[in-house]
Amino acid sequence: MAVAARRHYTPAEVVVHNTPNDLWVSFLGRVLDLTSLAQEYDGTQEIKPILAHAGKDISHWFDPRTGELKHRIHPVTGVRVPYTPHGPIPHVSLEVPNPLWRPVGVPWWVDPKYVIGFLTEKARPVRILNVLTGQECTLTASTVDTSL
Repeated sequence: MAVAARRHYTPAEVVVHNTPNDLWVSFLGRVLDLTSLAQEYDGTQEIKPILAHAGKDISHWFDPRTGELKHRIHPVTGVRVPYTPHGPIPHVSLEVPNPLWRPVGVPWWVDPKYVIGFLTEKARPVRILNVLTGQECTLTASTVDTSL
């Protein structure tokens, strides 16, 4: 998706996309549509943590400085491994040596094909008043910083 076509979403817009057939998550200011990933991993253990956090912000899984998954030291091997407290997730290699290991291309959290927009930093209420009839409506609008 071209950068110009990306939009800003409010957390309320993201939260309604919380099913395996319509799965969005946000993290570190980006909004990702993981519906195709959920369908690819349908019925596997790896997709369960993402399904459990569908429509939510998962920034706590990632290091804000690098944008990569947080890591921990494995207690048995002493090796630095990805920290996935909710269970295994797609595109994360196994923690211990295993013959089932296979190299992963671009992980889903880095792949630009899943990015559909940005999470607004500040959603603002906008009040619209029809002065002729006295009707009033309040909408929530995304705030976009245009000083870039």
